[in-house]
Amino acid sequence: MDAPTVLVGDRDTIARAAELRGVDPARFRPFAPERPLSKRAIYVLHAEPTLSARDRRPGAPSRTAGAAQLAYIDRAYDLVRSSPRFALVTGPVSKAVIAGSGVRGAAGFLGHTEWLQARDGAATSVMCFASSELATSLVTTHLPLGKVARSLTPASVASAIVGLVALLDAVRTRPFSVAVCSLNPHAGEGELLGKEEARAIVPGMQAAGRRIGRGVRLVGPIGAETAYRKALARQHDGVVAMYHDQATIPMKLVAFGEAVNVTMGLSVVRTSVDHGTGYDIAWQGVADEAGMLSAMHLGARLVG
Repeated sequence: MDAPTVLVGDRDTIARAAELRGVDPARFRPFAPERPLSKRAIYVLHAEPTLSARDRRPGAPSRTAGAAQLAYIDRAYDLVRSSPRFALVTGPVSKAVIAGSGVRGAAGFLGHTEWLQARDGAATSVMCFASSELATSLVTTHLPLGKVARSLTPASVASAIVGLVALLDAVRTRPFSVAVCSLNPHAGEGELLGKEEARAIVPGMQAAGRRIGRGVRLVGPIGAETAYRKALARQHDGVVAMYHDQATIPMKLVAFGEAVNVTMGLSVVRTSVDHGTGYDIAWQGVADEAGMLSAMHLGARLVG
């Protein structure tokens, strides 16, 4: 990349991972915030807790490793918050390992999106995914499916629409079209199959329309299968989904490894990969770096 990169984490673990992939750790420079950064250089910011060899056992994360995952997120967020020209680019973490780490507040950890919203003090945050083929946002994120319907509100629908429009504004020029999914089959079939469309989705679209102004056409609520099919046919520029898998299934079918997870609504730019931890291939040297590179490139683009 034609931009400096700062790796935040355990120095020895980063060095061992580099050696595994044939990268000389001597190329890495220690990060010092008071020094100017050189383009194309890679810096390392060591953060506590330090991990032992036991904590790095392949596929067997310890409580210390869970605590470290959360600590490194927080340390990187603090760095980016103090340096507006940085983007926060996160790797995958294990929600279960973090939640079981014993760190204060970690028991309720649901994911980067929710944790960073709280750290940032943001009123809202919107999980989005972007690729060359598709852009989408989620009204609800890491919720049990049984809680989704009652969690939909006009405000949450409007926030997801506004968040996706903000992302689209950053990467393309208006006018564009955004499709909004229904929750129920056939958009509720005139409330025969559910009332969430009339209760939350349509009012949310109306509220979003007042906030985003001209140059954006909102279409819906329509069935997710129609919304995503038409978006892939270039009839829509983005799709707003009501829940997690409604968005991630089509996104991962068409752009797994290329899609970038973007959190809109924060005071900082945050991007991430679109996949999980992969403990089954830990320390085998076979992980695909394409997703992280995509997240880094989009992060740099959004910072501007």
